[in-house]
Amino acid sequence: MTAPVRVLVCDDQPLIRTGFATIIDAQPDLEVVGECGDGQAAVDLARRLRPDMVVMDVRMPVLDGIAATRLLAGAGVADPVKVLVVTTFNLDEYVYEALRAGASGFLLKDAPPAQLLQGIRTVAGGAALLAPEVTRRLVGRYAARIRPAADPADVPLTARELQVLRLIAEGMSNQEIATALVLSQETVKTYVSRILTKLDLRDRVQAVVYAYRNDLVL
Repeated sequence: MTAPVRVLVCDDQPLIRTGFATIIDAQPDLEVVGECGDGQAAVDLARRLRPDMVVMDVRMPVLDGIAATRLLAGAGVADPVKVLVVTTFNLDEYVYEALRAGASGFLLKDAPPAQLLQGIRTVAGGAALLAPEVTRRLVGRYAARIRPAADPADVPLTARELQVLRLIAEGMSNQEIATALVLSQETVKTYVSRILTKLDLRDRVQAVVYAYRNDLVL
């Protein structure tokens, strides 16, 4: 049997933290290995427990969630941990800062439990999670700060890879891309992997940013 995804929950509100932990631990494929109430504790626990991912709040004492995410998943971290930021605040600045710090996903706390669980599984599986409407608003405003623009002629993608990248930027899942292009999901996964490798990107969120920043979205 596949080992469950090991999750660390970090939120300064005990009721919310306990609620998240209860929902997550009730799943056969997920396991809560620790809980904490501030960003520094999250960093310390993550380094000691080595969870597969961290569910991270933003506004917390001692060290906020953005700074903690940067220490756990930011550029230059030798052994990064996947982070899913879950916050009450639907502010573009928080989304942008979380992604720049290294988070692989962003959800609001009022999301239904099923969406939280799917988000955890998505991020733990190596994909990125960001609602398409949030992506469009965010990238349109902040992409210039995230990655320097490249000459479109220098983008090292084949025509099909570019097509897949554009669909990723529209918020499509692998299944949706496979349906749209009449391909298998495995073929789409291969294209996504090639795109990330060729463009030196960490995940789908960075791919979306790259596509918008370089005016590749039709």
